[in-house]
Amino acid sequence: MGKDSLQVNMDEFLPLRDVVFNTLRKAILTGELKPGERLMEIHLANRLGVSRTPIREAIRKLELEGLVTMIPRRGAEVAQITEKSLKDVLEVRRALDALCAELACERITEEEKEQLAAACGEFERATKTKEATVIATADVALHDIIVAATGNQRLVQLVNNLAEQMYRYRFEYIKDESQHEKLIEEHRMIYESIMAKDSAAAAEAARIHIDNQERSIMKQIRLDSRQK
Repeated sequence: MGKDSLQVNMDEFLPLRDVVFNTLRKAILTGELKPGERLMEIHLANRLGVSRTPIREAIRKLELEGLVTMIPRRGAEVAQITEKSLKDVLEVRRALDALCAELACERITEEEKEQLAAACGEFERATKTKEATVIATADVALHDIIVAATGNQRLVQLVNNLAEQMYRYRFEYIKDESQHEKLIEEHRMIYESIMAKDSAAAAEAARIHIDNQERSIMKQIRLDSRQK
């Protein structure tokens, strides 16, 4: 992690503890704070220019979210991306994404169809930047349109609750440039199925999309474990 890369972006509407929490969570989700990296309160407090109290509170909340692990005699560490944690998150997301695709077939508006078409194009353009953060943002925007098209607020909430964990795995997947063409094709399959109002095809395309992510990230996890 670069010396000056971790910075607090102050928000006048949020308490300091929430600002610190959001800063550390974003750093973990984007890989700026890497799996297994120790989170030392004094070091982080000095880096962010805050006291140890909001750091301690943020670490406690991150532990509850599963992004931080407390190790005996070592303290807090960024949680590893394990096969079990990956399977747990994607198992739920697979079912939710398939449901979202099905409902979008029935409920998507003309305006949302236009937004989805534009998002597919924007994602393809984003892959050409080779910037993982830009690609991940475009990917999230595309999927958010499908989720919103369900018109089901409970479902939107469930997906959003998983979004933080999902972003971490998606980021690992997106960093693999060899997968970009496949991602573009998978998005096209989901889009065309929704446009055709073929709920079975849309749900299956959504499941394939998640399954391919799981295989790719699992391969990376196993490669990383062999290199350690």
